[in-house]
Amino acid sequence: MTETLREVTCGPPDRTAALAKAAVLIEALPWLDRFHGQTVVIKFGGHAMADEALRLAFAQDVVFLRYAGLRPVVVHGGGPQISAQLDRLGIGTSFAGGLRVTTRETMDVVRMVLTGQVNRDVVGLINRHGPFAVGMSGEDANLLTATRRHVIVDGEPVDIGMVGKIDAVNPGAVHALLDDGRVPVISSVARGDGGEVYNVNADTAAAAIAVALVVLTDVEGLYADWPGSAGTAAGEVISQLTAASLEEMLPDLSEGMIPKMEACLQAVRGGVPRAHVLDGRLPHAILLEIFTDSGIGTMVLPDAAPEPTGATG
Repeated sequence: MTETLREVTCGPPDRTAALAKAAVLIEALPWLDRFHGQTVVIKFGGHAMADEALRLAFAQDVVFLRYAGLRPVVVHGGGPQISAQLDRLGIGTSFAGGLRVTTRETMDVVRMVLTGQVNRDVVGLINRHGPFAVGMSGEDANLLTATRRHVIVDGEPVDIGMVGKIDAVNPGAVHALLDDGRVPVISSVARGDGGEVYNVNADTAAAAIAVALVVLTDVEGLYADWPGSAGTAAGEVISQLTAASLEEMLPDLSEGMIPKMEACLQAVRGGVPRAHVLDGRLPHAILLEIFTDSGIGTMVLPDAAPEPTGATG
């Protein structure tokens, strides 16, 4: 009786749609096998953080990774939010070499926004799906220790204030959270040996922490003739390249792209098996890159790396 009623009220099941869903799951199987138990460090930042639909999709992706047996770690920036708060306070801001010039007054705002606002927002998004995310900053448990850095602009060193270069990573607290089944969410500030606090580029922080690195950004990937064809129909995203090839391209990249690609280079040169640049404006970009055969971004591999099976997953 119940079965007959179901057929009358709901109609027969859509077997085509069901088979398509099954095919998607089967396609993910080898990638689930490859990445099960692996730690994946995901840098979350840029304008993907300001779009509510993309924020929700990002949180879903992170929780999916956790349920699929991966160990995600989120490292976030918050450039747009910092700029908005500085504007509200009437504090000017500028950039050099792709990094924010950070005075001590600016650093107070950076710290407040990244650790007090953005970190709590990201933790809350993930925890809508369960008690997974735990917020922390690079200061906590001396996770990140940094010293002041300069940038080179037109061949000359430029002082950019309280901007840090990471010298050491103490990942004990992160390992403890991962072993407890949690998702660490880390804001990109660091402590100096003298107790000073530094603003650290989030791409750089993610690379320093990474065992496996996925970088979410605001571009589709690295273009063969960046920046000339970026975002155009004729533009061709490089699906994968070696660290040596990337190093050759770095001087010709735009200021905004250099920190992202330097982070990928740092990661693979530091022993990370592969680093990815994905378009954070695309919903579920992480799942598309990791669990499908197509691949959507740019993957950076160590020099003389073996050709991966499949695409850039």
